[in-house]
Amino acid sequence: MNQRHIAIIGAGAWGTALACATARIKATRVTLWMRHPVAPNVRQLPRLPGITLPENVTTTGEFPAEADCVLLVVPVQTVRDVSTLLEKTLNPGIPVIICCKGLEQKTSLLPLSILAETMPNRPTAVLSGPNFAIEVAQNLPAAATLASADFDLAKSLSHQLNTSFFRIYASADVIGVQLAGAAKNVIAIGAGVTMGANMGENARAALMTRALAELSRLAEANGGRASTLAGLSGMGDLILTCTGAGSRNYSLGLELGQGKSLQEILASRTTVAEGVLTAPALLQRAQEQHVRTPIIETVTRFLSEEITLDEARTRLLERPPTIE
Repeated sequence: MNQRHIAIIGAGAWGTALACATARIKATRVTLWMRHPVAPNVRQLPRLPGITLPENVTTTGEFPAEADCVLLVVPVQTVRDVSTLLEKTLNPGIPVIICCKGLEQKTSLLPLSILAETMPNRPTAVLSGPNFAIEVAQNLPAAATLASADFDLAKSLSHQLNTSFFRIYASADVIGVQLAGAAKNVIAIGAGVTMGANMGENARAALMTRALAELSRLAEANGGRASTLAGLSGMGDLILTCTGAGSRNYSLGLELGQGKSLQEILASRTTVAEGVLTAPALLQRAQEQHVRTPIIETVTRFLSEEITLDEARTRLLERPPTIE
């Protein structure tokens, strides 16, 4: 059997976890790109303490020219710069799978739309789902959605990356999958605020459920499918991100609800809470398309300190009743 080569660009927590997961695929070698590659004998990386890289994972500081597929695992705000550099070395025809969530702040573009500008004519896909990096790295059961406008490509890549512990489902709804992945981080901040301010489990459940309705409207307005929001990249990711203690966005909201300032929280962190940067871009996109997103708008206004916590609660609860 010919050995497959999977290249992963980005050695943060999620990139490291995906390196571990793909390295478990039989007859596969993995190249993990790092800005500052470690020595070959170093098998543990700082972003996932306690995780040892499999022997068939090689770290490098050079972008690949050849691979069976490339997983681009960098924060959405750096996708444009990194993908522009990657395109200069990567041979034509090699598919690139984007593995980040959010919208580019300055353009409000989704990740695949950025790649359409920086890597034109290249086959692309997006991987998204309810996945904490540490659990995937530990080989605990997990699932995700892999979507591409080319459904045959989505099916092919999902088969290539599927393992007995990391189950991949194919989809053609790239809009719904990407919007769900972006918006759930914003909603998770709101869920964290709800719990940090002791508003109760009922409030969090209501927030999550009504947010799902907002996301369905937003997906359809952008050409996606509302049904996608009931799947792994929608409801699944929303549940995990709004309830899991390992969620960066939820924990940020929790601290906000307890009275800390956003500046204070961000200054104490080394990891990225994408929801903070995604919120205004997502709201702008919704407003341009005349989609009602009261929860997204309220979280965005609260993050920018335009409204207080009491005002945010009033905005959501004292709106005129409507029909579900």
